[in-house]
Amino acid sequence: MRIVMTLCVKNEEDVLDAQLAFHLNAGVDFVIVTDTGSTDGTLEILERYARDGVLQLHHDHSVPFDQAALVTRMARLAAKELEADWIINADADEFWWPRGESLRDVLGSVPPGYGIVRGIWRAFVPRPDDDDEPFYERMTYRLAPQAALNEPERPFRPHSKIAHRADPSVRVVTGNHDLEKTALAPLRGWYPIEVFHFPLRTSMQVSRKHEANRHAWRGRELYRQHADDVLGPLVLGEDQLAHGLEVGVLVEDTRLRDALRVLADPATGRFALPRDGSSQLALSRPSIVDDALFAVDASALGEADDIRVRRQLDKLDLRLKAVDRLLLVRIERWLRRVLRRDSAVR
Repeated sequence: MRIVMTLCVKNEEDVLDAQLAFHLNAGVDFVIVTDTGSTDGTLEILERYARDGVLQLHHDHSVPFDQAALVTRMARLAAKELEADWIINADADEFWWPRGESLRDVLGSVPPGYGIVRGIWRAFVPRPDDDDEPFYERMTYRLAPQAALNEPERPFRPHSKIAHRADPSVRVVTGNHDLEKTALAPLRGWYPIEVFHFPLRTSMQVSRKHEANRHAWRGRELYRQHADDVLGPLVLGEDQLAHGLEVGVLVEDTRLRDALRVLADPATGRFALPRDGSSQLALSRPSIVDDALFAVDASALGEADDIRVRRQLDKLDLRLKAVDRLLLVRIERWLRRVLRRDSAVR
C-alpha cells in the first residue's frame, strides 16, 4: 500500500521539517507540496526533502491562491501518476497520529467498500515562546474536545479531517475537511487517526498568519486586534494551565514531543528519515483505557457535528423562506398585471 500526503505551504519553517519527517516515519511514502510564495527558510527545507527523493515540489504564486483547486490538483496527481492507494490532504501545522503502529497499519484495515475515514482534530494551546524552544517542546497541552467551543471561527473547535482512497477525479473542498461529489463511501463512527493541530505557535508565525489572512479574516473575533497582540491573550500562563488541568478542560499530551525527540538530531537540528524503509519511530496501539477516553472525545465530536448540521439546515431554511417570499411577490405582481389587463379590456 502506498500513502501520499499533499501540502500547501507558505512560510512554515518553524514546523515544516518536523511535520515532513514525522509523517514519513509514521507511514507516508511520498509528499506532494505546493509552495505559495514562501520568503523564509521553507523552500530550503522542501528542496532538501526533494533531493532525498521523498517529495515533489510545485510552486503557485497566485494571489489570492485557490486552496481547494491546488489540493485537488495534487490529489489527482497522486492518484494518476504516483500510484497512491490512500491520500492525506494535510496542513503544515497538522500531525496525523495513527491509533495503531503506523498510518499504513490503520488505513490498511479499512474494508474495501469504504474510501473515506476521519481523524479527530486535537487542538494544542499556545504557550510562551520567549526561550526559543521548538513548538513541540512547549506545546504539550491540548483542549479536551468536550470543553472546546463550537463557533465556526474558533481555531480550537471540535472538528475532523479526512483521509481518502486515491481517485483521479477527486475534488477536495477548501480546508481539506471533505470531498465534493464523490463516489467514495465514508466509514462513519470510527476515527483511526488523531490530527494534532498547532495553529498558533509563535508571535512571529501568528503575525505572518495575520498579514496573510487580513482580508479573509476581517471582522472575525480572532483578528480584530493588531497582529502583535493576537497571540498574547491566548497564551496560557502557569496559573491558567494548572486550573485548566484541574477542571478537565486541558489534557497533557506529550506523544508528539516524545516522538520528535527520537527523530531529532541535536547536532544538526534536523530530523531523521526512515532507514532502508524502516521507521525510526516505535508507535503502538492504544490500550483499552485509552480507547475508553477516546470514545468520550469522539462523542463530543459527534455532538459538534450535529450542531454544524443544524446550523446548515437553519441557513437552508432561511434561504428557502426567502425564495418562497420572492415567489409569492412574483405571483402577486403577475396577478396584479393580469387583473389590470382584464380591467382595461372591460
